[in-house]
Amino acid sequence: MDTIKIGVGLVGFGFFFLLFGVLLYFDSVLLAFGNILFLTGLTFIIGLRRTAHFFFQRQKFKGSFFFLGGVSLVLLRWPIIGMLVETYGFILLFRSFFPMAAGFVLSAVNIPFLNQFMQSNTNMV
Repeated sequence: MDTIKIGVGLVGFGFFFLLFGVLLYFDSVLLAFGNILFLTGLTFIIGLRRTAHFFFQRQKFKGSFFFLGGVSLVLLRWPIIGMLVETYGFILLFRSFFPMAAGFVLSAVNIPFLNQFMQSNTNMV
C-alpha cells in the first residue's frame, strides 16, 4: 500500500516537472526528469509486470512505440519533437481511459450543464 502512495507522489511530481518544462520553453532536463518520474511512478502504482504488460500489448504497440520513442527523443535533447511524439503516443495509449476519467470528474464536480452534455456525447459512441 505504501508503494502506491509513493507512486502517486512520483506521478504527481512527474506531471509537475513536465508542465514546468513546457512552461520554460521545453527545457529538456525538466522534461526528461518528468518523464522518468512519471514512468517510475506508474511502475510503483501498478507494479513492474503490469506496467510491462500494459506497454507491450499487441493492440497498444503503436501507442507504446510513439510514447517511449518520444521519451527517448526528450532524453536525447530533442524536446519539442519528443514531446509532440510522446503526446501522440499518450493519447493512443490512454484513449480508453479518458471517458472514465471524465465521468469521474463530472460525478465529483456534479455540474448540471456539463453532466448533461457529457451524457449526450457518451450515448453517441
